Amino acid sequence: MTTKAASIRPSGARMKPRTRNTINGLLFASPWLLGLAAFWIYPTIASAYYSFTKFNGVQAPVWVGLANYIKLFTDDSNFWDAVYNTFYFAAVSIPLAIILAFALALMLNAKIRGQVVYRTIYFLPTLVPEVALALVWVYMFTPVSGIINAPFQYFGHRGPCWLTCEAWSRQTLVLLALWIIGQQVILYLAGLQDVPQDLYDAADVDGANPLHKFRHVTVPIVTPVIFFHLVTSVIGALQFFAIPYIMTGGTGFPANSTLFYSIYMYKQGFQYFQMGLASAMAWLLFVVTLIVTLVIFRTSRLWVFYSGGEQG
Repeated sequence: MTTKAASIRPSGARMKPRTRNTINGLLFASPWLLGLAAFWIYPTIASAYYSFTKFNGVQAPVWVGLANYIKLFTDDSNFWDAVYNTFYFAAVSIPLAIILAFALALMLNAKIRGQVVYRTIYFLPTLVPEVALALVWVYMFTPVSGIINAPFQYFGHRGPCWLTCEAWSRQTLVLLALWIIGQQVILYLAGLQDVPQDLYDAADVDGANPLHKFRHVTVPIVTPVIFFHLVTSVIGALQFFAIPYIMTGGTGFPANSTLFYSIYMYKQGFQYFQMGLASAMAWLLFVVTLIVTLVIFRTSRLWVFYSGGEQG
């Protein structure tokens, strides 16, 4: 009987291969899972709770319900300035970036001498760190003494006030955003090179001119790249922070025209120590970003075409 029990016990204790593989996989992934729980899941849940509290980051949070959200919408003019600046930047810079990046990719896709050199030149600005880029941009666009004002002075005119006046500060940041579209140009260039030559040949047989080929062949094939660029640009524009913060020190000068939503959220949390208010702003940003992204995904089926002529 002892021999029989000994022969049964190992087989009963043996683990199924699928269970053993699952446990081994979880053990190997446990450092990443712990990091995910500690640095992403818990902060997300905690910020949702803090958004309904009065919390300064040191003392215990005090439940205040919807007071933070009500204060933002009804008793904070800086909040609405930040919302306006952010949406203005997104609404102006994103369409211009898509058009300019697409146009540059079309030119760089042409079979010309020095093609590789031109492609490298247009990509170089994206390699510059944001801190250095912001400081150089401030130097270039300084009124009177800035390099950008040299052409105006040559013709006897005074250049725009750029970052020092409300009329030009937002437009200056839009110009900066258009300066660093090298990565998007590369994406469009890759999309253009994936357009089948057979489609152009068929269009030539049908008597299509270059404009017709661009409209009915090139653009539909590149729409997945446009879609990707649109989604990532919306998310990036709504979180625009580092460059304007470095250029203005987060002051919003002049007249709050450079006070972006993410900068004001940072100031609420880490300068004014209103962590509850900052958490409420973070969740509002998340909801708005989610809604805009879902709208883009929903409408993409009407204008995004994938290989084989199928729409998204």
